[in-house]
Amino acid sequence: MSAAWSQTAPKSVPMPAGEVFVIATEYVEAGRLDAASRLLGHLLAASPLHAEGLHLSGLIAFRKTRMADAATLMERAAQAGATRAVHLRNLAEVYRQLGRLDEAAHAATKSVAMDPKDPLAPFNLAMVQYDRLHIDAAIAAAREALRRKPDLPEAHMKYAQALLVQGDFIPGWDAYEHRYKIPGAAPLMPPTTRPQWDGTPMPADTLLLIADQGYGDVIMFGRFVPEVMRRCAHVTIACSPEMRGIVEQLAPGADVVVRWEDCRDYAAYSPFSGLPRVFHITLAHLPGPTNYLRPNPELVSKWADRLADTAGPRRVALAWAGRPTHNNDRNRSLHLRQLAPLADIPGITFVSIQKGAPAQQCVAWPGATPLLDLDAEIDSFDDTAAILQNVDLLISADTSVAHLAGAIGRPAWVMLPYAPDWRWLLTREDTPWYPTVRLFRQNQDRDWQAVIARIAADLAT
Repeated sequence: MSAAWSQTAPKSVPMPAGEVFVIATEYVEAGRLDAASRLLGHLLAASPLHAEGLHLSGLIAFRKTRMADAATLMERAAQAGATRAVHLRNLAEVYRQLGRLDEAAHAATKSVAMDPKDPLAPFNLAMVQYDRLHIDAAIAAAREALRRKPDLPEAHMKYAQALLVQGDFIPGWDAYEHRYKIPGAAPLMPPTTRPQWDGTPMPADTLLLIADQGYGDVIMFGRFVPEVMRRCAHVTIACSPEMRGIVEQLAPGADVVVRWEDCRDYAAYSPFSGLPRVFHITLAHLPGPTNYLRPNPELVSKWADRLADTAGPRRVALAWAGRPTHNNDRNRSLHLRQLAPLADIPGITFVSIQKGAPAQQCVAWPGATPLLDLDAEIDSFDDTAAILQNVDLLISADTSVAHLAGAIGRPAWVMLPYAPDWRWLLTREDTPWYPTVRLFRQNQDRDWQAVIARIAADLAT
């Protein structure tokens, strides 16, 4: 390149706004969000009221979990003319994520009416109505999504959750089978040509069970494993290393593996989470076996010694946050500071069994009542079960340790968001899954203050 040419070359190349937007859209579809943002920045600098550019910028903010920014940008886009059905459908989901549920329902309802062919609009409406606890409306919206697109797995899954949360288990389990068909869902297992087990006894062949989904799911659905062992002579169970001790206790004699390559040949398979469907489980079948897990006696003794010198006549274990990658963690998990009303109740030593990054919040425990942080000393769920055996009560968010307490028959108070996970059903303070668990529900969306106040009052009596 000659010096003379470079001195006179233009510093920018004009491009029509429509072409810039098309390229930015292609970048978004390819996952190149930062590159798309840069292009849209140039576009909006030149045309601040470019409605589609504003909306696409909002969509990028949504993908980056910047929900407040997403809402602001999409609202500006709507004011500039981005009011088609797809725009309202997207805005509805942003509002839902922000807890602005009435606005979400309004936008989603308009979107459903504007485009009678789009299945995602009624699906989004079903999501909103579930979060509002308008369960019949959620079921109706999910059915409309499936009328428009019968093979939409997300709609099947929301339909399942809405049926299950109101205790309509048999059709709920059938719809629940679509969970692994959702785009982006982690696969259940490596590809296989073997059939999914239908419950038929297998006196000679091997059944492969997969301890799937979250730790709490493994514990809860694990109650059905003994029935599998009665029907099948040879069982291999694939699980995560963290679940191995629990799975071995559930299925003595089974071949338990933590790597797929260690699985023996099998004739059929089943996920743990598919067993209720296989066994036609209804509410009448629950709670089933109680205390179906047992803490290790040696670890119970070890932790009894460890906790022997704690002050106060009562010990209460705390776990306030679940796995941050959970798709509903923003609603189910708390910050330790939100438990401050418990911190000055006399006669209690609090024992934190919180794991992961939230355990670091213990350093800012606000009250005079002692809080013993055991994060660094807990190596496994076996340790956690032994600790629970040595405390009077667990107070927990909806996470795996709540299931563990229920499975070993220890008292637990579980704090639930306004729209709970389906397994906790609706309105009731008890749960048929675990007789020793008591449920403390939000009466308003994202209002933990009232929940903690009720717990504090009961704990103080």
